[in-house]
Amino acid sequence: DLAEQFEVSRPVIREAIIALEVQGLVEVRVGSGVYVLSACEAEQDGGQDVSAIELTEARLLVESEVAALAAAQITDAELRELAELVDRIEEENKTPDGKEEADAAFHLAIAKAARNSALFDTVERLWGLRHTSREAALLHEKARHANIKPIVDEHTAILTALRARDPKAAREAMRAHLSQVLESLLFATEQRAVDEARRNMQARRERFSRVTA
Repeated sequence: DLAEQFEVSRPVIREAIIALEVQGLVEVRVGSGVYVLSACEAEQDGGQDVSAIELTEARLLVESEVAALAAAQITDAELRELAELVDRIEEENKTPDGKEEADAAFHLAIAKAARNSALFDTVERLWGLRHTSREAALLHEKARHANIKPIVDEHTAILTALRARDPKAAREAMRAHLSQVLESLLFATEQRAVDEARRNMQARRERFSRVTA
């Protein structure tokens, strides 16, 4: 209806809705629709926005050291739990909806193994921001749509370092993994810009077609 009313293509409308969602003016409820937020709701939601790039940079700094600390004191039971989570990550990668519950559980289990409540709370908070920050959530969603999913080999390398009780190797494996996550997000950012340029070009072509028809 909106595409017909404003005489634009549907992708242009979808991009506009995404922009409104990033600004906290609307809420998209899967299977239900798009809802306009009240001024009060928009103001409350506006204070938690952080970019996916900033968030991953923070995770790289924090979780690399957390992995090193965990390597020195992780238990055999915790290592078995991590191995099971790696298997679950591989299974989740096969699902079309792109769930990342096992990925989150893997990183939080390492934080728990570090035996430091403050660090665990920090890692848990950083993972929570992936969902509560609109900008971060939207870019991660864009990455999933581009079929960018948790890499099993990278998580296996972290597990191998933890099994060896090698803090330096664990730190390097976690840093390498999160550096790759950053690269993937940068790719998704670039792809989003390309998609937007294509939509703008298509909209111009449609306007030109209407004028010359």
